[in-house]
Amino acid sequence: MPHSLDLKGLIPAIAVPFNEDFSIDAAGLTRFARWLAGQRGIKALMTNGHTGEVFSLTPAERTEVTRITAQAVDGRVPVISSIVCEGILDAAEQARAAKAAGASALDIMPPHHWLRFGFRPQHVLDYFNAIGDACGLPLVVHVYPAWTKASFSSELLADLARLDHVHAFKIGTREMNKYARDLKAIRAAAPDKALLTCHDEYLLASMVQGVDGALVGFASLIPGLIMDLLDAVAAGDLKRAMQIQGVIDPLKQSVYGDGEPTGEAHACMKAAMAAAGIFDRGTVRPPTIAPSPEELARIKAAVEGAGLSQRPAA
Repeated sequence: MPHSLDLKGLIPAIAVPFNEDFSIDAAGLTRFARWLAGQRGIKALMTNGHTGEVFSLTPAERTEVTRITAQAVDGRVPVISSIVCEGILDAAEQARAAKAAGASALDIMPPHHWLRFGFRPQHVLDYFNAIGDACGLPLVVHVYPAWTKASFSSELLADLARLDHVHAFKIGTREMNKYARDLKAIRAAAPDKALLTCHDEYLLASMVQGVDGALVGFASLIPGLIMDLLDAVAAGDLKRAMQIQGVIDPLKQSVYGDGEPTGEAHACMKAAMAAAGIFDRGTVRPPTIAPSPEELARIKAAVEGAGLSQRPAA
């Protein structure tokens, strides 16, 4: 894939609509992907992230979500597919399947067993090189929170930045001292590679650290507001940025509360998308639990308060 692939800007990690029987709503996903790809400033769409309930999808369904999305956007924007695997052979197989389905790049999540047992730095470098060699696509490093055993050191992030396969970093460090060190280390190693915040729950604070954009699930709901925020930060207009964040805050609170993104938070966001007319319904797959009536009332009020309820359906 050419090195000219531009991943600097706003990239939504897309939610996936389900039918009432929990099957993938292919028509709804097609409408949504086309609508989202047409929003101002969108550089790509990412499938099979946490927002897309990837852990509830089979490998075949992950490929199908990417295929539907790629066909829907028809080259208007590139599609990035996340790879969520436990080993190199499985990852290589899924990477090739994602490429065949139309993915132009891959987001690489740490294998779950790293969260349990940790890893050696060479494990990480070997994993990324094997996936890149298998598919030849640009790779995005999915950086997990600092408090997890799958957290990459600043030194390892710099080593990853030097890999030819790696083109961007989806950075969810969620500890601001390490976040600043990580950004500095990556910039020093590879100044041109895209640094993207994925801190949905505190966008402004993470954007002003000198990143190149945002790769966030929250952009499935409010792409325009997040793009406005990126523009204000890029222009150095802190007053305007704070005003926009002030509009985002009630929506953020109704979706994420005082915590980080979780399965239930993604369920709240899908409910907000349904309230805004973006999705026909907010169905989530078990074991994720749908919002309570009280939560739904707060979500509806936040959507109406932000003026999103007039947003046309996809």
